[in-house]
Amino acid sequence: MTKTNLARTLREPAELVAEQLAPATALPTLERVAARYAVAITPALIELIDKSDPDDPIARQFVPTAAELEMQPGESADPIGDHPHSPVSGIVHRYPDRVLFKLVHVCAVYCRFCFRREMVGPGKENALSDGAYRAAIDYIRSHSEIWEVILTGGDPLMLSPRRISEIMADLAGIDHVKIIRLHTRVPVADPARISDEMVAALKVEGATTWVALHANHARELAGPARDACARLVDAGIPMVSQSVLLRGVNDNVAALSDLMRAFVECRIKPYYLHHGDLAPGTAHLRTTLADGQELMRQLRGRVSGLCQPDYVIDIPGGAGKSPVGPNYVLAVQNTAGDARDADSETRYRIVDYCGDVHLYPPET
Repeated sequence: MTKTNLARTLREPAELVAEQLAPATALPTLERVAARYAVAITPALIELIDKSDPDDPIARQFVPTAAELEMQPGESADPIGDHPHSPVSGIVHRYPDRVLFKLVHVCAVYCRFCFRREMVGPGKENALSDGAYRAAIDYIRSHSEIWEVILTGGDPLMLSPRRISEIMADLAGIDHVKIIRLHTRVPVADPARISDEMVAALKVEGATTWVALHANHARELAGPARDACARLVDAGIPMVSQSVLLRGVNDNVAALSDLMRAFVECRIKPYYLHHGDLAPGTAHLRTTLADGQELMRQLRGRVSGLCQPDYVIDIPGGAGKSPVGPNYVLAVQNTAGDARDADSETRYRIVDYCGDVHLYPPET
């Protein structure tokens, strides 16, 4: 297996210019962006970028632009409200039966739309201290309603297999923790990091491991990434997907269909399609809710049911996720001439994926 090569990751604007990922004239502006938001593009992702395409969907996700310096009303450093639900450092307890456990604040690659972009990267706290880690474990242990722990950050798979193994054992040793889910981009950003040692570290007695992979375009699931995912799935670790609806990346039905099919081909169940969060400097990548709903309507019926994610929005301020896909069912009031009695089922108008309307139950 090829060794991980994060050492060749591009991190400085001058390196982006030298690699022909940005014009030299943009260098002063890109340095201003990089001074505020972390930059990192791994060799695995550089290989996927079509440098001849100014609108390349891979580059659009990772190469910084001047638009990131433009703040819009409503944008926030904590757009989904993690902070109000953080009882101890590293823990977000928003829903009764699960918590986020933010172990690290570094990633293999930094997305230009990241909702935690003010909290991750160089110059920020890299990882929980030993004391904060123990306090977080104690919090989980003391709350018996916690059934699932979601390892996030940053990217938890930036930790070593040895450290991952220790964390998995600590969590699995808590009787009421039955599910350990990891949110990661590493299988795409640095596929070689998903080594046999890493896969073994993710498997633990006493709890079931799930891995949620973040990818936004089918080209991200190239051969090396597919091989990395296969190592996880072949080891018995189920995978789901998370994607963000992004303008110029996947905001058309062809790109979205290709992405969801690619997930399913990799034995990854499409899970969430996130509406873009109100993170600072990300307006150029956000779509409208109406656009997202129309895309989900187009996706329905055009690709397999296996390929259908839930389109969700994280309500600003910390109220949690809400599904915002199109509504296909509308109640219809019975008319005076309806021969059915009052106990009969309400009639509905149901909209199919082509936009045609049907009555249910049908007229007899």
